[in-house]
Amino acid sequence: MVPKLIIITCKQPPTSIPSFNISSIKIKENPQTLKTTTTTPSTKTIPPPTTTTTTTKNTNKKPETSFPGLLFNTFDDIINNFIDPPIKPALDPRHVLSQNFAPVLTELPPTQCEIIKGTLPPSLNGAYIRNGPNPQFLPRGPYHLFDGDGMLHAIKISNGNATLCSRYVKTYKYKTENDAGYPLFPNVFSGFNSLIASAARGSITAARVLTGQYNPSNGIGLANTSLALFGNRLFALGESDLPYEINLTPNGDIQTIGRYDFNGKLSMSMTAHPKIDADTGEAFAFRYGPIPPFLTYFRFDSNGVKHDDVPVFSLTTPSFLHDFAITKKYAVFADIQLGMNPLDMISGGSPVGSDPSKISRIGILPRYSNNERKMKWFNVPGFNIVHAINAWDEEDGETVTLIAPNILSVEHTMERLDLVHAMIEKVKINVETGIISRQPLSARNLDFAVINGDYMGKRNRFVYAAIGDPMPKISGVVKIDVLKGEEVGCRMFGEGCYGGEPFFVAREGGGEEDDGYLVSYVHDEKKGESRFLVMDGKSAELEVVAEVKLPRRVPYGFHGLFVRESDITKLSL
Repeated sequence: MVPKLIIITCKQPPTSIPSFNISSIKIKENPQTLKTTTTTPSTKTIPPPTTTTTTTKNTNKKPETSFPGLLFNTFDDIINNFIDPPIKPALDPRHVLSQNFAPVLTELPPTQCEIIKGTLPPSLNGAYIRNGPNPQFLPRGPYHLFDGDGMLHAIKISNGNATLCSRYVKTYKYKTENDAGYPLFPNVFSGFNSLIASAARGSITAARVLTGQYNPSNGIGLANTSLALFGNRLFALGESDLPYEINLTPNGDIQTIGRYDFNGKLSMSMTAHPKIDADTGEAFAFRYGPIPPFLTYFRFDSNGVKHDDVPVFSLTTPSFLHDFAITKKYAVFADIQLGMNPLDMISGGSPVGSDPSKISRIGILPRYSNNERKMKWFNVPGFNIVHAINAWDEEDGETVTLIAPNILSVEHTMERLDLVHAMIEKVKINVETGIISRQPLSARNLDFAVINGDYMGKRNRFVYAAIGDPMPKISGVVKIDVLKGEEVGCRMFGEGCYGGEPFFVAREGGGEEDDGYLVSYVHDEKKGESRFLVMDGKSAELEVVAEVKLPRRVPYGFHGLFVRESDITKLSL
């Protein structure tokens, strides 16, 4: 517990906004033919239905490489070995893909799991799906954790039984490279680390496009970050592309239906963190980029119909806007000290870098606005958030409360995640007077926090956050009482065991906010085994209700989602 310190920053008038109408790893082709080192126990395999389109193609026959492909691959090897080798640990695949960050190189059809403790409650009938990076090909050169192809790991639960299925999201990038048998697309976060490297890889990229190896207009995204369910559609998301629609079959298999543009109304990328209002069924989202408008806000009605874009030109520099929050009245954005810095790329840095001279701001826009005229920005020095947890309107009608992890070491965010420390704060902003107060809620290193989804955009009491030890490895989960400003529960996974983002599933028929279950994948690095953990969200010890031994290793990843059986049925219609 930390002191309930209230920090009053300043009294400032809202900004006036003018009116305006983004050890060495051996490289091999066809990684589906590689064997993983994890021992897989004898399991009962449930074959996928004959109509599924998600099975990996037969790779016994090696694809023929064209002459342009051979030529470009040779140049690519020269760049990776001599011009821009992976020198930095953050870009060295030997470091980035070590331990349970290493990819699983084959898909897994629905496979029976063993329940080793307790019983799976009826409220979990459905599927927990977690997204994350899993490179289809072992990297030839520099590689960043964010650059892996999206793979979904879904545990389907029905009447106390469970099956696990792992499938790649069949993006245009995945399918094109899978057909070719080697990487074609450049890595955004690791492929442009100096002027020479950027020029060299840019030239090869242009040559591949001009010779017809791939068409970037069909999408270059990885769909490796998160999932969202709205408008009776399930999406795998990555913020560099359109959403990819996903389907779950009755036996727990995963199908990629395809890239989805909402009947032509979404032509560019979308955030991986849309917010769904449980009361109305509406979804709220945005995109950001390196060219004006640097921020564009939009929303979807309960049927998934997209409304018009709202460009925000008052964001005058390209900021790293990974997440945001909503209340019943507003959309809340954070303009932080992380931004897109082309000059840093020229000198060997990441395409996303920090600016210590920049003053962080929070922007508040009425959530049903058709333009940005009522957008207000408020200076909040040193407040740098990558993920938001929740926000709500206070009863006075003038104050917005935001809960989010504040990154205290923002300069390490992209290249030294192990040095990142994020402290959850409660920030209150009076949109009329500009008065801001800030209160730390925990001194722990916390991120990947979740709430009961029924309270999205409304005052909530409980937050469940992942404990970094160090980030991005997660050693446990902490429960925070936001109203009291203190920790009220904790569960550590045990020595050598690490998990990921928890997800809260409300108990069906439950009344209180924390009446439900926390679920997460956890990996035992000593035994080389992965488990699915179900914890009681109400108990102070976050007591383990059920534990499921998974038929094979599940790598560490990013964000997940629980989809109830009733919603799975709607997806199939």
